[in-house]
Amino acid sequence: MQFTQGRRRRISQALILLVGMVTVLHGESAFAQVSTGSDFLSFIRGQAKQLRAGTGIPATLPEWNQRRAELRQQLQDALGRLPEASGIPAVRLMGVLERDTYRVEKLLLETLPGIWMTCNAWVPRKAGGVPAVLCVHGHWPGAKADPHVQARCVGLAQLGFFVLSVDAFGAGERGIQTAPGEYHGEMTAATLVPSGKVLCGIQLYENMRAVDYLQSRPEVDADRLGITGASGGGNQTMYAGAMDERFDAVVPVCSVGNYQAYLGAACCLCETVPGALRFTEEEELLGLVAPRGLMVISATRDAPQFSVAAAQVSVSGAASAFQLYEAGDSLRHQIIDSGHDYNREMREAMYGFMVRHLRGEGFGHPVSEPTQTLEAAADLHCFPDGQRPADWITLPQAAAELSRQAVVAAEQLTADERRQGLIEVLGLNQEETAGGVEVVDSQQQSILFAPEPGILLQVSFGSRMVERARREKKISLRVVTDRAAVKSMADEAVLELRATGTGAWASDRIGGAVDHNTAEWSLWIGRPLAGQWTTDISSALSVLRQRYGDVEITLRAEGSAAVAVVMTAALNAEIQAVEVSTLPFTWITDKPWKNHRIGTLVPGILQRVGDLPSVLKLIAPRPLAVDSWVTPQGTETSENTELALRRKLSVSWGAESHLLQLP
Repeated sequence: MQFTQGRRRRISQALILLVGMVTVLHGESAFAQVSTGSDFLSFIRGQAKQLRAGTGIPATLPEWNQRRAELRQQLQDALGRLPEASGIPAVRLMGVLERDTYRVEKLLLETLPGIWMTCNAWVPRKAGGVPAVLCVHGHWPGAKADPHVQARCVGLAQLGFFVLSVDAFGAGERGIQTAPGEYHGEMTAATLVPSGKVLCGIQLYENMRAVDYLQSRPEVDADRLGITGASGGGNQTMYAGAMDERFDAVVPVCSVGNYQAYLGAACCLCETVPGALRFTEEEELLGLVAPRGLMVISATRDAPQFSVAAAQVSVSGAASAFQLYEAGDSLRHQIIDSGHDYNREMREAMYGFMVRHLRGEGFGHPVSEPTQTLEAAADLHCFPDGQRPADWITLPQAAAELSRQAVVAAEQLTADERRQGLIEVLGLNQEETAGGVEVVDSQQQSILFAPEPGILLQVSFGSRMVERARREKKISLRVVTDRAAVKSMADEAVLELRATGTGAWASDRIGGAVDHNTAEWSLWIGRPLAGQWTTDISSALSVLRQRYGDVEITLRAEGSAAVAVVMTAALNAEIQAVEVSTLPFTWITDKPWKNHRIGTLVPGILQRVGDLPSVLKLIAPRPLAVDSWVTPQGTETSENTELALRRKLSVSWGAESHLLQLP
């Protein structure tokens, strides 16, 4: 890969520092010098810091109003645009619980065609025209029926507020299975990523549809609405408050910090906005609430990404926006001595804020919580004993349909348009497409190099590879995510990708996602791991040619590394041939991913490039051998799937070798 002179100088300066710290050993022992998981995190944090350097709320109101409009457009793009909704969503009443001072309605709202959101409406026994509060849950096992959520719903209803509590997509009664308690993150939420939609964006859209419904209720004063939630629900609260000006009071709890504080933490994909650090920070999101009421509640013993210190950075930045409207008293940062929670002290602070901003009463001081009686979770469910309709649409099923729609948009693209789309969705710079890269150390059996400042990788050589490269001018480069799993490399060079294998983050796995955290951190800075891996592979090709001259290079890989290899070959014409195995045959799935890395899932790739076969076509006319295909669930495909793939590729198929002669 080639670099501009300025970029080469920056690389050289970084390498001088690195070489001063590294004592490179011969052979395999040199692997101790490659970047560790901590080095990768430092690299990501450094990129984020550069992206947000010198940014903040503009100094004048006209400048801020212009920035507000621009920021909302950027957020809509990053969150994944969904159809404009109009009118009142369809509603089904599934049951009612009668209580002394309120009743609880069990409702279904149709938020998207065929997609229903399970809800509870807590309706006070009071004359109409009351203010309403939308309560969104976080990662509590019971979702809308969890005691953490119920407590504030009951409290608000007893204080005379109409309350609507909702299950987020994939949680509560809306999981893949009918039993509540399912987690909607990791490989379930990952099914959305290739379509360009994200769970955070769908949550925002559904919450806005919930507001459409609230405003239709005769008991509700449509001009006095609030929203609150904790943890992941606080995250939803922040985005809804920023994007929907119908909310007059916004209270995120144990959720506000700043985006850069997410880097190094383990968070849900429902809290991840791809590329957000390329254009904003949380202080601007909070600023979008101004001049409406915003109270951020932080706990003193919360996780680093939601810490008081991280929140203070964002709240103090947002204060500038409130001051532009002369509405400084509409912003409050409430700090409570607690762990991650939505406890009684937090609820009472929220009650006072809602009373002040939705009723115009009092000074926003905490309001005592009435004595409560909570419901058994099952009594709040819309579907007794999990008896959902057979045609119920789950999160992965909706993701599959959104993915199919995205692919349609890519069908008419030319090969050049697909390549440009691939460059952009991978987060690659235009100057980083081919050529030479700096070498830190070169030994007989290995080369230590920096694909970019802050990352050190190594290509190691098998015993017979060096001789073959010099005699035949041919090199086979095997790309792996776990070098220890390579059984034999005598005739090959081996490259282990960044943030994998020996360089993996120690606590990267969450559930079924082996690279959960590093993949998320990469998404925040707009550089999916797949894009960073193409940089690694192209740089390795460059250092091989620096040593051996004009050689023919064949790339080999399996599994997740195979996805990175075919993407690199689609963009790098200097690769002579590709041989891969256990390659996923599609990015479209109606079931959670298994045995794959989130890093191979690139936001928006289906719309900008097409499905994985479209990437394979970009390798033509060079030879591409696929020894075996796997489903998104990690199992080898059946003959029927292979036949379908042949038709999709419109190519001839070698029955034994699976060699694709791509036109």
